[in-house]
Amino acid sequence: MQSAVGHADQVKHTGVARRNFVMKCGGSTLAALPDSFFDDLARLQSEGLQPVIVHGGGPAISDNLAKLGIETEFIHGLRKTTEPVLDVVEMVLAGSINKQIVRRIGMHGGRALGLSGSDGYLIEAKPVPNAAEVGWVGEVTSVQASIITGVLDMGYMPVIAPIGIDRSGQRYNINADTAAGAVASHLGVSRMIVVTDVPGILKKNGVEKKVLESITVQEIEDMISTGEIYGGMIPKVRAAIACIHGKVKEVVIVDGSEPQVLSRVLSGESIGTRIVRMQ
Repeated sequence: MQSAVGHADQVKHTGVARRNFVMKCGGSTLAALPDSFFDDLARLQSEGLQPVIVHGGGPAISDNLAKLGIETEFIHGLRKTTEPVLDVVEMVLAGSINKQIVRRIGMHGGRALGLSGSDGYLIEAKPVPNAAEVGWVGEVTSVQASIITGVLDMGYMPVIAPIGIDRSGQRYNINADTAAGAVASHLGVSRMIVVTDVPGILKKNGVEKKVLESITVQEIEDMISTGEIYGGMIPKVRAAIACIHGKVKEVVIVDGSEPQVLSRVLSGESIGTRIVRMQ
């Protein structure tokens, strides 16, 4: 098996070859991951890889809104984000969840630094086309990759909360998958790892279901149409597809509870499902 370092994407910055990988994970998934996952993450960092994490936190946002008595609704899969909702989104994503992740990485020997997309205009955004319906939801217009590489230069893995900002200072709630894809693309990373609680995309083979090693975006749409992908798996695969943005050509969906899952993906082992964008 080749080393994980050999397979990570190489990005040039100040003359030094970088070995980056971008990982997206939901806040609730990260909270449920075993200690061994964070041991693996810290070990990869110690070996010279440079992880960049983009996280979500939908369930925690919903819980906090309910506690505060603030109503929320979803329109076409996007949380309607009024100003009071946006305050809670920022509090949860850039506050409690982001710092929980940073602390847990540190407890396992890793070095992490928490960031919000509004820090230094890290993630600039503009309103989504249907902003009149969904409120302060944004789409990414640019990513200040130099902030991320600066954090990496200091020896820390960036942990990024998907809050966007525009030059007037307006904040935006950004879908974590969209933000992760934009971050990966601006860093020049061609492959992203999406950590979930499922082993990948399953396809029926006789009486049993098997994990598909590779699938195209069009094949996913076909499987949704035929009902082979259904229920709670639909938002998971659509979220992974949302990460295929710009220079990102493929996304690997993996189960975070698998032993040494990150090392295995980065070393080229066939694990989980690769979603590829056909040219």
